[in-house]
Amino acid sequence: MVSIRTVRLEDIDQLYAISLSTGDAGKDAAPLHRDGRLIGHIYSAPYATLHPELVFVAEDEEGVFGYIAGVFDTIAFEQRLEREWWPHLRGLYADPEGDPALWDADQKRISAIHHPKQAPAILIEQFPAHIHMNLLPRAQGKGVGTALLDRWMENARLGGIKGIHLGANSSNHSGIRFWSSRGFVPVELPPGLASETTVWFGQSL
Repeated sequence: MVSIRTVRLEDIDQLYAISLSTGDAGKDAAPLHRDGRLIGHIYSAPYATLHPELVFVAEDEEGVFGYIAGVFDTIAFEQRLEREWWPHLRGLYADPEGDPALWDADQKRISAIHHPKQAPAILIEQFPAHIHMNLLPRAQGKGVGTALLDRWMENARLGGIKGIHLGANSSNHSGIRFWSSRGFVPVELPPGLASETTVWFGQSL
């Protein structure tokens, strides 16, 4: 039996584990990283810490095995990260030096902590909220992702949110199929803003 509920403080370590297990375009990123918490530092833990009311987890008898995390106001959240989240991590991890083309997976994530990637402003203007969702393999194909998404979307509609965006890795084909089947539409960005590695999706509410 699967239950969907709001995240709790004691779930955060499992969010880190899920982030790592799905961090390589939906596949296990553990072989790529020496520090297994780096992905969670960016994509799950700050949401659960700063906006737990906007993070929902899927849980069964074995424990938490999926989550959806997001915020209603992307710009305000980025500003809060700069005040309350990144400074501590930047003190723990030195900004990588040298040629980025030679960096390993850890160095690339650490660079993202020092220099966070931001969604294009033209995307945020139309879709001010954003989400991340990750599921362990045992959750996939069982409707759990849809249940998590429905819970978050219902919450967003009650909050008066006009639109939601997300970025999917261009090589995560199953993820792209999922979002496309749930009403999210790829957003065409002007030249210079498009990314070879990210497919941006948006949905108006």
